Amino acid sequence: MKSYSYIAQDARGKQVKGKANAENEQEFLEKMKERGLFVKDYGEEAGSSRSIYKFSTKELAFCCRQLSAMLTSGLTLVKSIDIMRSEQENDKAKAIWQDIYENVQKGESFSATLEMHRGSFPDFLISMVGAGEASGSLDVIMTRLSEQYAKENKLNNTVKGAMIYPIILAVLCVVIVIFLFTFIMPTFIGMYEDPTTMPFLTKVLNAISIFLRTKWYILIILVIFAVLGINYALKEPKLRYKVDRMILKGPGWGPLVTKIYTARFSRTLSSLYSSGIPMVECIQRASAILGNLYVDDKFEGVVDEVKQGETLSAAITRTEIFESMFCSVIYVGEESGALDSILEKTSEYYEDESDSAVERLVHMVEPIMLVFMGLIIGLVVCGIYPALYGALDSVENE
Repeated sequence: MKSYSYIAQDARGKQVKGKANAENEQEFLEKMKERGLFVKDYGEEAGSSRSIYKFSTKELAFCCRQLSAMLTSGLTLVKSIDIMRSEQENDKAKAIWQDIYENVQKGESFSATLEMHRGSFPDFLISMVGAGEASGSLDVIMTRLSEQYAKENKLNNTVKGAMIYPIILAVLCVVIVIFLFTFIMPTFIGMYEDPTTMPFLTKVLNAISIFLRTKWYILIILVIFAVLGINYALKEPKLRYKVDRMILKGPGWGPLVTKIYTARFSRTLSSLYSSGIPMVECIQRASAILGNLYVDDKFEGVVDEVKQGETLSAAITRTEIFESMFCSVIYVGEESGALDSILEKTSEYYEDESDSAVERLVHMVEPIMLVFMGLIIGLVVCGIYPALYGALDSVENE
């Protein structure tokens, strides 16, 4: 990501100076065009290709909550941002808020300034702030954003907390396997006077043991290449599409993932729609926050249908992504004219369901790991049993 400083002119003929982040010049110019700015001069800032600081959901929740409290108490936006800048402990975060403060002080809108730091701040937040400025209810919007990111952070913490035990179990499984093959196997293999008399399974396990003890570095290299290869392959749209579809439609875990997606989608759509953002943009932003290519592909059709006058409930039903109950709730909201409030209540229900879904997903992983550990230990026992039996037999004969 690169940073470009620019001098531009808006639709009213006012000269505007600022910075914007983009992958390349073409993307930068497209962003300026979308914002209605005619660029007179621009240039890439030195050292701008470095990685951009990205605010976590916890930081976003804190910042939005602080801004909401200050704006509600009567402080001006400039003063509120100035206080936010001074409260930042991270140097990179402080530099971003410093730039926001300077631009807003010069007369640039808050949303346009956040747009300059796209990548550090999510598109959802930028859209919501823009809607808040347009409607004159920025304090209310910041309150909604703080609640949004607080709930999102809670879900992330729930997932991380639930994954602690499976991760510990996975590490323990790897340690036990390494211990069995590097310390236990060689001891029993030494009981064979003639290696050629070893059973086939014992020979295979012995080969694995020798490999782990003498060429372990090759295994590490293979693991590194496998991880890099998988990461690279997942950047390929076609493969990523298939993986994302499997995540959503897979047996057992598919319905659980759907509940998590439904909670995030309904909460985001509710926040956007109640802020006065047009429905088409609400759909695009809410679906994009899921980060699933399969969902994005399906929602391109939803957007087209809604633009042509189709109801949201009917368009979403045809995607076959969400549960029928959720689609019915949207239909009721559209018919009653209370879509925003119904979506808010629905999101609360699905948030509770998503917490349960996370726990069930974790509980599905645990027995798989235990079975895998049991199989490895069983194979080792089967491999060393003939040697142990032969050793005991020779002791009895003596």
